[in-house]
Amino acid sequence: MYRKLDFYKRLILCLLLCLPIGCTQTAPDLLKVVKIKDGDTIVVLTKDNQMITVRLAEVDCPEKSQAFGQAARQFTANLCFGKGVKLQGNEHDRYGRTIALVILDNGTNVNYELVKNGYAWQYSQYSKNNPILAGYQQQAQMQKLGLWQDANPTPPWEFRRDKRGQVQPKARQKYTPRKRRGRKHKSRPDTIGTAFEYSK
Repeated sequence: MYRKLDFYKRLILCLLLCLPIGCTQTAPDLLKVVKIKDGDTIVVLTKDNQMITVRLAEVDCPEKSQAFGQAARQFTANLCFGKGVKLQGNEHDRYGRTIALVILDNGTNVNYELVKNGYAWQYSQYSKNNPILAGYQQQAQMQKLGLWQDANPTPPWEFRRDKRGQVQPKARQKYTPRKRRGRKHKSRPDTIGTAFEYSK
């Protein structure tokens, strides 16, 4: 009888030890952030070692040459560099980048955090029906966070448009053939007629 009790005790102990492992849910596949190109563009690494360039959806950070452009890049790096993230969205832009919301393992939305802290605009052209982002931007603007410290910050889409307008194609130089000086050639004994002269 004691042997049976001892057996059951051992069995129960084994079950208790195995229970946490058996009941643990499998974590969703996460992508590791391995590069921060700018505030709204990152590179993630898949489990099969493929690089994916991700353009953060619905937001637009200042360009790197703009005020707060480098600060936005650093904010994104502090938030997600080296961490595991999930992507919500699978569209691609004309540059082949994946357009997505970037979500940390703890549920933090990187896209929204950028707007909330004043390091990005709501990209209204691609985010017309998102009152949450609009509210975050208004709140950051009222609190003068990040780029809203400037009295009149330039939206990055206007900055890019103006920059493209400044780049003009080089004017083609008109080709003018070089004139060669005429040279007189003496007639040779075996040459028929008079000597030739190249016009100037």
